[in-house]
Amino acid sequence: MKQAWKEHWEKYLLILPFAVLFIVFTAIPVLASIVISFTSFNMLEFPKFVGFSNYINLMVNDDVFLIAVKNTLLFALITGPVSYLMCFVFSWLINELSPKIRAFMTLVFYAPSISGNAYLIWKLIFSSDMYGYANSWLLRLGFADEPILWFDKKEYVLPILILVQLWLSLGVSFLAFIAGLQNVDKTLYEAGSIDGIRNRWQELWFITLPSMKPQLMFGAVMQITSSLSVSQISIELAGFPSVSYAGHTILTHLHDYGFVRYEMGYASAIAAILFFIMVFTNIIVQKALRRVGA
Repeated sequence: MKQAWKEHWEKYLLILPFAVLFIVFTAIPVLASIVISFTSFNMLEFPKFVGFSNYINLMVNDDVFLIAVKNTLLFALITGPVSYLMCFVFSWLINELSPKIRAFMTLVFYAPSISGNAYLIWKLIFSSDMYGYANSWLLRLGFADEPILWFDKKEYVLPILILVQLWLSLGVSFLAFIAGLQNVDKTLYEAGSIDGIRNRWQELWFITLPSMKPQLMFGAVMQITSSLSVSQISIELAGFPSVSYAGHTILTHLHDYGFVRYEMGYASAIAAILFFIMVFTNIIVQKALRRVGA
């Protein structure tokens, strides 16, 4: 370590600010949360060690948590792969445009993910009265006889949340893919045509994707994180709690116990389970992506 420090001290010095921030605001809180998950802690009394009681209660006695796990995994299995594919396809298509049009279209697709009024738009679309856009068109076209109470019927809640999440999904991963496409060495395409590549699909598989592995990995991590950590969409659109817990996710369950009931030990156990689900999913996806173009 001493020899490495002598040879690369400038690099270590440059990463020191980030390393300090990461340790203080990410690593230590994660470790503290895992420790607190083995306690009963209401923020007023000193934590009491309870062992695995919080985890046992979650898995055995908490029916709402099991509903939240089912909703979260179903939500992630649909929105994760679909949004990841959408990010790449749209970035690939936009990359073929001229620079000015490409910049404009990038802004158009990226804007919903940073819009503060995104939920307001969807509230107007799926308003439960006849003035909501969805109900208005269904009544006008004769597909419904009366306004549909979209968020009062559990069969509609999760599909609407999935639709909204997909609309919001062209975010950081989308920008990363565009940056990756811009940085692919153009001479590789010329070399590929000499080596026998004859169409765009072969270029994509043998040149573009292998050249974008860092961006593909980053995009996968971001999409997995966003699809497994959905809460604000459910709270804003379906209410808290949603009807029959149809839009309840692991993170909204954590919000309930952490910020409403202040049962921090139980909330930390929920957070720990979500954390390990994310880690496990990321490991699987990273192994799959390493095979791309191999």
